[in-house]
Amino acid sequence: MAGHIPPAQPPPEEHQNPRTPHPLLWRWRRNPLRRRNDLVQGWIAVGLFLAVVTATPATVVLVGDTARRHIEQTARHQADTRHRTTAVLVHDAPRHPEPGSAEAKKVRYPVTVRFTDRHGHSHTARTDVEPALSAGNSVRVWVSDDGKVTEPPLTEDEVRDHTMGYVVLAALAVPILGAAAYACAHRRLERHNLARWEAAWARTAPRWTTTPP
Repeated sequence: MAGHIPPAQPPPEEHQNPRTPHPLLWRWRRNPLRRRNDLVQGWIAVGLFLAVVTATPATVVLVGDTARRHIEQTARHQADTRHRTTAVLVHDAPRHPEPGSAEAKKVRYPVTVRFTDRHGHSHTARTDVEPALSAGNSVRVWVSDDGKVTEPPLTEDEVRDHTMGYVVLAALAVPILGAAAYACAHRRLERHNLARWEAAWARTAPRWTTTPP
């Protein structure tokens, strides 16, 4: 039929889904602009990535086991060298400006107390007590063998939390070190490239800037 418009035809197959190379893989593609240092940098990145993936679990296990044993040993030492005893206030504790308030129930004031150690020797030290306690009242404190008021020994939960803290630091440290190593290598290669560009320009520049006779 005259004037009949044929239906639209699909574009040729080679234009339907052009395969655009991934920009992250350009270091491994042959092209006239790729330098040898570009390929070297790509392999450095791959090597460091594999090193980080391999080293992170091993480092986490090693650091976690070492930290756990050290902290458990510290906790046992604290349990052997610290004990809880009764101390007596030497003077009145300060009063809170708002007695009975939620803040007053949480706040503690440093007060001088007197206590006797395991060997029967009397000591005085400062410890935190509730507001408004009067002189002569008793409080329970943890005391070290050298007669100093101290913190209670580490509990199992605290040992676990401290260990997990070291594990997290180790898990973060390995990738950070890998990134730092890659940044250092990249900087050195970039300096080398700049030096080569400068030398090449020194050879080429006279042909661009010299005025013909």
